[in-house]
Amino acid sequence: MFRLMQERPEDGPEVEWLLDLAFAPGRGALSSYQLRQDVAPIAKLCTVARDEYDVLAGAIRYWPVEIGSSRAPALLLGPVAVHPTRQGEGLGALLMGESLSLAAELGWIRVLLIGDEPYYARFGFTRDAAKDLTFPAPYNPGRLLGLALNSGGFEGCPGMVRRWKHP
Repeated sequence: MFRLMQERPEDGPEVEWLLDLAFAPGRGALSSYQLRQDVAPIAKLCTVARDEYDVLAGAIRYWPVEIGSSRAPALLLGPVAVHPTRQGEGLGALLMGESLSLAAELGWIRVLLIGDEPYYARFGFTRDAAKDLTFPAPYNPGRLLGLALNSGGFEGCPGMVRRWKHP
């Protein structure tokens, strides 16, 4: 049994520890992290999962980005991490499902991520949705995935994914 809750500022160090455990410590050099630099995450969507002992079992974060010359707003999902001892229990899917539903409720219409399509396709992410987008280098174009949270979510917003500059 897991309790999902909005990430609090005091959760930050523990979440960072989990991310270092789940990913390489050099993760900050990835282009997706460059888009997050000096930009606040979407606090209402950043979620942690704690087990019955209040141990952090998983976390997911979302960041605002903009696309192309139209500066179309989008969410950049990630990272999502599950503690290695809790993998295979459906926690990643729970974090994804709950947070994507909330993102739609909050009015977001498009979500991007860099990841493996075979895993993320079950949540509706496809390469086709992101086919008109480019991402800051270095990145693998085959791993840029998109999800429209409503019909036509990616229509009329081709171009480069950029750091959020909206007020």
